[in-house]
Amino acid sequence: MEHYMNALRSYADFSGRSRRKAYWMFILFNFIFSLVTAAIDYATSTAIIGTIYSLALLIPQLSAGARRLHDTNRSGWWQLLWLVPVVGWIILIIFLAQDSQEGENDHGTNPKEVELHTA
Repeated sequence: MEHYMNALRSYADFSGRSRRKAYWMFILFNFIFSLVTAAIDYATSTAIIGTIYSLALLIPQLSAGARRLHDTNRSGWWQLLWLVPVVGWIILIIFLAQDSQEGENDHGTNPKEVELHTA
């Protein structure tokens, strides 16, 4: 839940890097909350709650994805591959699942190394 809240706190921060674990935990909690809102919408025969939740999390999800792609030394614009059915999705999931680039890159220092030095 900590990673989910951190992503919401930095909802409009498209700079920097984000660890793989932080990104996928955010996606997991987002998926769980989406299922809950879908169940509420189904029970009430509306689509209001799910729509509001999806719109509220659009920017945080894009910024988290951009930071994750920055961690692999790619531009956040690669997220446009979500618009390409199947092939684009597969390529983007592979990019998002890759390990961090070691050391510093154009987008900042490696978050893994920062955690190691502060622990």
